[in-house]
Parts: sequence; structure tokens; C-alpha cells
Amino acid sequence: MQKAIHGITVAHFLESYRHKLKLELISGEAGVHRLIREGSINRPSLALTGFFKYFANKRIQVMGAAEMTFFRTLDPAQQARILHEMVDRQIPCFVLTRNFHPTPAMLAVSSERNLPIFRTSMITMHWVNLATMCIDNEFAPSTTVHATTLDIRGVGVMLCGDSGAGKSECALALIERGHSLVADDLTVVKLIDERDLLASSRPLNRGYMECRGIGIINIAEMFGIGSVRPEMRLDMVITLRDWTPEVVEERTGLEEASYDILGLQLPAIDLYVRPGRDMARLVEVASMVQALKRMGHDPAKTFNDRLIAFMAEKTPEEPVRIIKPSSGTRSPLPTTH
Repeated sequence: MQKAIHGITVAHFLESYRHKLKLELISGEAGVHRLIREGSINRPSLALTGFFKYFANKRIQVMGAAEMTFFRTLDPAQQARILHEMVDRQIPCFVLTRNFHPTPAMLAVSSERNLPIFRTSMITMHWVNLATMCIDNEFAPSTTVHATTLDIRGVGVMLCGDSGAGKSECALALIERGHSLVADDLTVVKLIDERDLLASSRPLNRGYMECRGIGIINIAEMFGIGSVRPEMRLDMVITLRDWTPEVVEERTGLEEASYDILGLQLPAIDLYVRPGRDMARLVEVASMVQALKRMGHDPAKTFNDRLIAFMAEKTPEEPVRIIKPSSGTRSPLPTTH
């Protein structure tokens, strides 16, 4: 089920991206419970002049060199009036770039109205670009899938299947071969920029795996820190299914199936579990085939094209010439040339 995002708190944004965005809280700590209700950044240039029509009040408000230079030309009473109007519209917080110092009016309104004010040493353009990516990740549509996800040589593979199908055991064999675990049993998937699906695990069980008959195991401690990856772009879905005699398995690879997640279609294949089959090896090969397809090399299509070309070039044999016998004589055997 898709998860609806109604907003994140300023405190969550600060905790998650304080170091990445070089944020320093200057004033208004009591207001960090305020909600950021829109996944974008706003530079309130027109609002500073008193024009509030179409004001993006749900976003983080960023003031760079141009905004601060203009704002300082206003007298303190005008500054306070405009700031109060902005706070009345439920803005979440202010961010001052280039290490600008807030004016006395800003500090007074921040203290009075519990409005968080942050400062960063980054230039405005760089901060806005980086913060947009961060907040877009927070507001991205997301869902959870009952699946185990791995990074197999740069290919994000989601293993689906019914409970007890062998997803964790297959994943364990792949990790032993040097691949990385992203999530076990429950994968969180986010839609980024409406074009990529990003898979991750919940923080509580990241790096842990349940293996039936053994219990909970710590992957990083057993196989090294490189065996766990916090997130991975999804490239394909492989579903493990129980084999039955009636099953018709794909033999050529020309027919391609897809798996829908958050409106995006991912390449998908079904692998049938049978005694003696090395499922981990099959998953590994399937991921390598997908990597080749991503680079424009489709082995099934290439072989099919070669076969068609071979059939087109092969000329038919000359027809058999039959010598008709004359009357009263024995018919000779047909000869060919």
C-alpha cells in the first residue's frame, strides 16, 4: 500500500540532514515541532516586499544574498511586520545561507513566535539543490513489499515469493558469494523523481536476516560490513515459485514480463524451485543478463536475430528432375543434379 506523506517535522529534517547540509540552529529551538508540508524549497523574495499571493508557505524558506541585502534595507518595524505575516501563514522555518547573521528583528520574532532559524556556510544555489534532493526523498511516494532485496554486482534484485519459498536462503547463498544485502523479508520502496525505485530496509532490522531453523543472524558480523548496503536502486524482480509438472517455464527469454511497483514497470522473471537446482546461481545469472540488457546487449534477441538471418540466407535445394520413360520401357530411377 502506498504511504501518504503529510509532512515532516523540522526536528526530523535537522536530525537527518544536519551534517549533510551544514545546518546550525541559531534561534527558535522551541518551534522545531513545526511541519514542513511540501517537498520543495522556497526563496521568499516577493513575500519580503509584502506580496503574499501564491506564497509557498508550506516550504522551507531560504534567504540568500539577494534576500538578506533587500531585507536589511527595511526598517526594523517593517521587518517585524513582514515576518509576523509569514509566521501567521504557518511557515516551518528559515535558513540563512552564506553564514548570514539574522537581523535583530528576525531574532525577536523567532523568539516570540518559536520560529526556527538556521544558518549554513553553503552558497544558496548549492544548498537549495542539495536540500531539494534531501526533502524530495522524504516526500517521495513509498510502499512496503514482502520481499528480500540484494545488490548483485550493481544490479538491484528484489526476490519475491510466498512465505517459505526460500528467499532468505537464496539471499544467504548470494551474500556468501560476495553480494550485498539491502533488506530481508520486508523491503521499503520509494519512487524518486517519478523514474527510479529506491529500495531500503527499515532501520530497526537493517543488516539482520531470519533464517528458518537457525534464527536471526547478523550479516555484517558474519560476512563483513561490505555485505550490507543501506539502499539500492531496483532493476528487476525475481519471483521464486514452487515447481509442478504442469508448469511451462520460459525457455528462450524472448517473452518479457513486468512487475508494477508504484506505477513503474520493472523487468520480472519467475524461477521455479526444484530439488537439485542452484537457485542462488540462477538468480546471479539472471541479474547479469539484466545488466547486459541495460547496456544494450540482449542475448536472447541476438541469438534470435542470428537464427532468422541464417534461415533467410539458406537457399532451397534445386527441385528433383524426373525423366519420363518412353512407352513400353521401364521407368528409370529419378536423378538429381
